[in-house]
Amino acid sequence: MGVMDRLVLSDAAWERMAPLIIGRPDQKGSTGRDNRMFVEAVLWIVRTGSPWRDLPEVFGDWNSVFRRFSRWSAKGVWWRIFEAMSDDPDFEYLIVDSTVVRAHQHAAGAKKGSEDQAIGRSRGGLSTKIHLAVRGLGCPVRFALTAGHRGDVPQAAPLIGGLPAKVVMADTAYIAAKGAVAVIPSNPSRARKHPLDKHLYVQRHLVECCFSKLKQFRRVATRFEKTARNYRAVVTLAAIVLWLR
Repeated sequence: MGVMDRLVLSDAAWERMAPLIIGRPDQKGSTGRDNRMFVEAVLWIVRTGSPWRDLPEVFGDWNSVFRRFSRWSAKGVWWRIFEAMSDDPDFEYLIVDSTVVRAHQHAAGAKKGSEDQAIGRSRGGLSTKIHLAVRGLGCPVRFALTAGHRGDVPQAAPLIGGLPAKVVMADTAYIAAKGAVAVIPSNPSRARKHPLDKHLYVQRHLVECCFSKLKQFRRVATRFEKTARNYRAVVTLAAIVLWLR
């Protein structure tokens, strides 16, 4: 099976995505040229976890694709597409959790230092933590990156702030949004006990399923990007594909 037989985007998926991308084929210059093949090239990297230098020639010069990917990351193009895709009013409840991703040794060494690039060092080595909020059907609506050893509490407010929800489901490391119902199993040693709806709490498996789907993209499962900006773009592109399916 050749590379072209394993492209990610169907015609229907591309039709939804194309209007959100900068540049059109009818514009002068190269910004709108071969947008679909370029996105497929980046998806090949994200899906396989391969080094950029190993990008198949059918997608064009690897360095040109990488530089264009990095430019789109800097301009926030990937995030803008994700926000448009995930703009769904069905926020009856949100599910929040985090996962730690191992960072390859080549991911270290960015100019601003590992901490600024959301990379931490612990006994397990270098790692990055993905904090994720998903809606009731298990689709990602917002995420944030921190160094792997950082706690979850500081990320709770920015992760769910402004997202309407009747219920927020989370571990005890997170806090419930203002005006929402906390669905959190309490620590038996604590005097204050949170109410727990066991039937609702079992729905938390949806966020675990979402993490599992994201980590099927190998460049999400292991971080190779030196900058948090580019790794955020990788996770964002994988999240976009989940909304397209």
